[in-house]
Amino acid sequence: MQETISPSDVYDKDLNFLFGAGASSGLFPTLALQIRNEQGMPWTLEELATHFEATGDQRYVPLFMHYYNTCIRPAQVFNVESAAGDETREKVVANYRTFMKTVLQILQRRKALERRCNLFTTNYDGCFPLIADEILREGNIDFLLNDGARGFRRRYLQARNFNTYLCQTGVFERHQTSVPQINLVHVHGSVYWEKDSANIVVDYDRQSSAGLLDQDAQNRLAAFSASLTNPQATLAQLAPPEFSQLELDTFMAEYQSLPIVNPTKWKFHETVFEEHYYQMLRMLSYELEKPNAVLITFGFSFADEHILNLVKRSLSNPHLQVYVCCFSKRSKDKLQAEFGGFRNVRCLALDDGSMDFTAFNEQVFSLDAPSVVEVLLPAANDAVAPVAPLVNGGPAA
Repeated sequence: MQETISPSDVYDKDLNFLFGAGASSGLFPTLALQIRNEQGMPWTLEELATHFEATGDQRYVPLFMHYYNTCIRPAQVFNVESAAGDETREKVVANYRTFMKTVLQILQRRKALERRCNLFTTNYDGCFPLIADEILREGNIDFLLNDGARGFRRRYLQARNFNTYLCQTGVFERHQTSVPQINLVHVHGSVYWEKDSANIVVDYDRQSSAGLLDQDAQNRLAAFSASLTNPQATLAQLAPPEFSQLELDTFMAEYQSLPIVNPTKWKFHETVFEEHYYQMLRMLSYELEKPNAVLITFGFSFADEHILNLVKRSLSNPHLQVYVCCFSKRSKDKLQAEFGGFRNVRCLALDDGSMDFTAFNEQVFSLDAPSVVEVLLPAANDAVAPVAPLVNGGPAA
């Protein structure tokens, strides 16, 4: 029997999502490499970076050049229009849109001041905010995607902003209703962030910024990258590209200023970003300690040990329910072993085939299931609520 997550079971809960790289597969490459180790198994980027760092291998910096060029830069220059004409990329964009609309329909059925959920993601890309813009542009759904940033010309990221609500009041302010809100939390950083002294600035117009590798550097890196993605290659055959030490040092200094978690041990290089990372982990921990909390993960392998251990600790909350959506039965077996002994974890995999984003939307987390119609069809009663007192010039959260 096919396992699903019925929205009727989660729509009135403290709802949290955790999305990983699998959601953007087809738009951006993952961390997967094809080059083989001594056992004939493919290296992961994390493993190879750790190995090169520990042995002082001269291929350490070129490995991050490859990672930047194939994984980070495509996310920096991505826009929704660039996916047009490519069936695979268009499908990923459509899946993000479908997922967000499903979540918003669930939130709209909640009580007036409970229309909020949290979307944690380890992806650096801007799929969620860019596609949210597309949905808002259609004008059919009123909602807020709260990325934690506030400001006008420069928008600054602060953790406390995730605790705010946007409310609409009647003409005579005798009632108020909250606008459906998705808190978007980039726990591994974002290509749209930059450091400004002790602050983090969020800027979605940074696509025109120059990359760290010019065309000549990309050409010199090409053969090295081809070996990393060749299943017939081994480390003995991985020749370092021709870069001077100055070029390597310059690249690494600029790379380490990027607002993203470094795959080696999943660490930030910048203290400002690292402090925000741990604030977001505390936020995730707090949300999972709430009564009737639900966490749904998709496209996430739990490679980040901080997040893995945090979720495990949170499972001591007997009211927490975690749904781990696994790409394959093999990954399901692995994660079931990881979470063995926890009765409030369900690892889900498809009976036939792999759980990509399309399958997740259509077969696992969908409003089309007959069991959800009775619960979700009647709209929640927007009873008149007393106007909240003003706090610091705005409605109390």
